[in-house]
Amino acid sequence: MGNSVLLSEISGSIWKINCKVGDVVESGQEVLVIESMKMEIPVVSNVKGTVISIFVNEGEMVNEDQKLIEII
Repeated sequence: MGNSVLLSEISGSIWKINCKVGDVVESGQEVLVIESMKMEIPVVSNVKGTVISIFVNEGEMVNEDQKLIEII
């Protein structure tokens, strides 16, 4: 089992981050929300594990395929 890096599926701004480094998250858990074109797009973890890095901040603009969060 390796690291899992969550990527942005769409360009937009980071509306809300629902975790912090050190948190244990479940597979399917919402870890952040991206706002794009007045829609809220949830980003969910694809694995159960511990958040080791958060590469973005609330309010920051992100591009498609940009790294968001790393989980081990």
